[in-house]
Amino acid sequence: MNEREPLPPGLSEEAESPDAVTESPEERCRRLEEEKKVLEKENRALFDQLLRRQADFDNFRKRLEREQAELRPAAQASLVTELLPALDAFERALAAHTVGVNEDYRKGVELIYKQLIAALVSAGLEAFEAEGQPFDPNLHHAVERVESAEYDDQQVVATLQKGYLFRQRLLRPALVRVAVHPAPES
Repeated sequence: MNEREPLPPGLSEEAESPDAVTESPEERCRRLEEEKKVLEKENRALFDQLLRRQADFDNFRKRLEREQAELRPAAQASLVTELLPALDAFERALAAHTVGVNEDYRKGVELIYKQLIAALVSAGLEAFEAEGQPFDPNLHHAVERVESAEYDDQQVVATLQKGYLFRQRLLRPALVRVAVHPAPES
């Protein structure tokens, strides 16, 4: 068996061929220069392709981070919105149980309520006060008009359900009763 060893890098099959022996040094130099130019051109093309791929990957990574940054608050707002009815139920339960027989039970429910509120506030939830404020259709949802001369016209007289902001954006408007001045009798 006449197995050949692999050629060292930079040498081609032509170097060992019988025709290579007849090649003059100037021809060989020209041929090697041409091969060098071809290899340099391929090297530049591959390097350019590598740079484009790196830029594409970097753009993809930035776009993915931007999309995640946009979706994260929306997902958190959705979760907080789903928890608001439970928060309302806690508030109603605490308002219904006054001091009495089940004081330890009330304290336990109050502790759970405070923990839930603390977690939601740290996430960005903020309740806003509506009672006594002028009616703002951007923050309040009027469910009832009350004719009254003792309040200013369009003043919120009672809050039926708290309103909440999440990261400075309205999450749920407050359900309110609004005072209106009585119509003059004709």
